[in-house]
Amino acid sequence: MTSRNEALFAQAQQVIPAGVNSPVRAFRAVGGTPRFFARGAGPHVWDADGKRYLDYVGSWGPLILGHAHPEVIAAVQKTAADGLSFGAPTAIEVEMAELLIRRLPSLELVRLVSSGTEATMSAVRLARGFTGRDTLVKFEGCYHGHADALLVKAGSGALTFGNPSSAGVPEGAAANTLVLDYNDTEGLERAFAREGDRIAGVIVEAVAGNMNMILPAPGFLEALRALCTKHGAVLIFDEVMTGFRVGPRGAQGVYNITPDLTTLGKVIGGGLPVAAFGGRRDIMQKISPLGPVYQAGTLSGNPVAVAAGLATLKLMEAPGFFDRLTTSTRALTDGITAAAQRHGIAFSAQSLGGMFGLYFRAEVPRSYAEVMTSDQDRFRRFFHALLDAGVYLAPSAFEAGFVSAAHSAQDIADTVAVADRALAALR
Repeated sequence: MTSRNEALFAQAQQVIPAGVNSPVRAFRAVGGTPRFFARGAGPHVWDADGKRYLDYVGSWGPLILGHAHPEVIAAVQKTAADGLSFGAPTAIEVEMAELLIRRLPSLELVRLVSSGTEATMSAVRLARGFTGRDTLVKFEGCYHGHADALLVKAGSGALTFGNPSSAGVPEGAAANTLVLDYNDTEGLERAFAREGDRIAGVIVEAVAGNMNMILPAPGFLEALRALCTKHGAVLIFDEVMTGFRVGPRGAQGVYNITPDLTTLGKVIGGGLPVAAFGGRRDIMQKISPLGPVYQAGTLSGNPVAVAAGLATLKLMEAPGFFDRLTTSTRALTDGITAAAQRHGIAFSAQSLGGMFGLYFRAEVPRSYAEVMTSDQDRFRRFFHALLDAGVYLAPSAFEAGFVSAAHSAQDIADTVAVADRALAALR
């Protein structure tokens, strides 16, 4: 008998490309039928067939408190009752900006937008407008949204200007994007030695989360900061994923690096579409209407979305919040790693705050090239074994995972037990 998930997927494919509104949701990397979710509560989600799952995707990171936290829902309902949108200034967006500036000392001015892509696109434009230069440096495997200049993949050499990695992106849009290897400090130094006076800025996921989770190697972020300062380039930390997810001051707080601009998203919206970019006052003052760099958005600072984010961020101020989240996440990765070792399977894992990476390779990867050596077939089998047992991981070997404050010690232990059985079957 056809399940409700299967029926919905067939129906969706008639009206939506591949049946999904974001590519990874299509399950192409793992095979099978995507789950259509009907509701969520705490650490759980329920699909269209009524099956319950422990969720380690959390809407790809925003739901750090878990699904449908009652205080977040109440804040949204209260704000919505007064109107959904105004396209004009509101007091709540000022409160959000003040809170973000208090939390991240690198922010002196901040502007709210509606998506991470919008935030990174605007930050890149601002870096170019501020410096009067054109060249942007990014790193292979780091994803910064789907703006044309950022959909770029490296060529065969470490100092190769990017080629478009998506149809529909003109070569000219990528011509000024220089793609380097993440964690390659020597390659970075060579790039600045050759192109330093033309580099407007460097955009980097301080902790990469879009080629699975990759931590910065010792000295890498420090070299980025020093080289940008030396050559007058703008250092942009893309913290759309890591902002308030890996620590109370994001990755920049964990590694004690001050970027010139920061992009935020996900957690600051609490599950609704809110993002932001901000940084040094002299740079941010180049944004229209103060300066010549144009940026606008009809729904920027939407009060209902901002209410969800504010409620989330305030609840995260509870004493010990990140200590508990870190402990839970580490228990998950340590438990699964120990199980893999018992069963003689090449496996590694790591975590930071409420973010984690699982890899079917013997050592934790440090770059895109190393991630690509992971056993993808074994991941697919592992993914489906967990899915069948009621544990929902990201449907790709190249996506980070997320633990929420709603995951209990028992939830983690249950997940490790499920993973143990799945790994035993993979030998």
